[in-house]
Amino acid sequence: MKTIINIKTDKEIKTKAVQTAHDMGLPLSTVVNGFLKKFIIERQVSFSAPLKPSLKLIKILRQTNKDIEAGKNLSGPFYSAKEMANYLNFLK
Repeated sequence: MKTIINIKTDKEIKTKAVQTAHDMGLPLSTVVNGFLKKFIIERQVSFSAPLKPSLKLIKILRQTNKDIEAGKNLSGPFYSAKEMANYLNFLK
């Protein structure tokens, strides 16, 4: 027997959830039922989102990649901790 659950959520969340489920080829009810079944079995709730780098970090990473490709601002390789420590002391 099927039943209906009424929940309140922000309109934007519902819209994005419906679209995301649709993009995956699923109705939102299937996604919600999957979460509810997992909740029942595991008796826990967890929330996660993919990490998204900040614009500042993206800029730093792009510059780092350019530096690596150009072979500048690089050190090493070091084959021992002592070798690295000597290099770092040299920089002081």
